[in-house]
Amino acid sequence: MGIFSRKSSTDTFDAPTAVLDDVTGDYTIDASHSRLGFSARHAMVTTVRGQFKEYEGTARVDAENPAASSVRIAIKTASIDTGSEDRDGHLRSADFFDAETYPEITFVSTDVARDGSDWTITGDLTIKGVTKSVAIDFEQVGSAQDPFGNTRLGFEGGTSISRKDWGLSWNAALETGGVLVSEKIKLEFDISAIKNA
Repeated sequence: MGIFSRKSSTDTFDAPTAVLDDVTGDYTIDASHSRLGFSARHAMVTTVRGQFKEYEGTARVDAENPAASSVRIAIKTASIDTGSEDRDGHLRSADFFDAETYPEITFVSTDVARDGSDWTITGDLTIKGVTKSVAIDFEQVGSAQDPFGNTRLGFEGGTSISRKDWGLSWNAALETGGVLVSEKIKLEFDISAIKNA
């Protein structure tokens, strides 16, 4: 393994808190403590990362009968942020997300499975009016009662998709071969959800 070996989240941060035996309930995603991110290869030599800053989501968690669980997320397409206004403007344009015509990206679960602290959520991801099924693997990383009396659940997960499946096919050829933007996009989720009162 190289000098920059990948560490698990428990090696990088303090150990997560897990105080709840039964996490069953209805939750709302706390967008101020969550991240819906993505990464792509740029010019086939480096990785560019970004995120969506505006979204809302709800989840029904059923620990005993995971198949009865569900998730719904709506993302404001124009809230994309990669740290470059020029790049973000291009991503909002018709070359990519066409945010003016398609202001939201949505995900609605169709199946939920659980194996210990690992969850697989399969659902319909809709981008630019195109709906495809994707499966996202999550790890339940913690549960806690915060100082404000909120019951919180934490999940981390991700998956890879081909952007062309949703009509996000713009690209530019490189003189040295290859393309400017990778077809494969990695989706990354760090979710903090608050149990509804």
